[in-house]
Amino acid sequence: MPYILRWTVSAAATYAQIKDAARISKGAREAESNHKTSRQEGLFKVVYEAVAYLIENSRHPGLHTQDYDSLPHPWSNKEKAFEACAQHRIPVAYRIFWCYGPDKREITVIAIALHPKMTRARPMPATGLEPVTSGLGNQRSIQL
Repeated sequence: MPYILRWTVSAAATYAQIKDAARISKGAREAESNHKTSRQEGLFKVVYEAVAYLIENSRHPGLHTQDYDSLPHPWSNKEKAFEACAQHRIPVAYRIFWCYGPDKREITVIAIALHPKMTRARPMPATGLEPVTSGLGNQRSIQL
């Protein structure tokens, strides 16, 4: 049974930025009759797929999910926040920070950000913990 996905304000904004950049890049590429996809399109694809895996199975092996102690759980001091990999084997990799809750069978995406080790000079973004309901549904196809 899939999870219901919720977003914090900052995570929803980051996802929208990634999606908009991919849409603009795809439009420009198609106008030039270029067949090679851009980095922005590739980034959106991997982030979208990682979010889709979270909805279906938060323990999917492709996510490489692990506890993330530096980010507090937004609703409970006893619960854990997690880090899931959206990208692998690249120098600057995106991660999805998430937690279970606030209700059963719900997952909240706290933030989508560059891997913290890749951004040593930059702190984790503020998360604005007001949840936003998901617009993804349970779709698996990638549409830009």
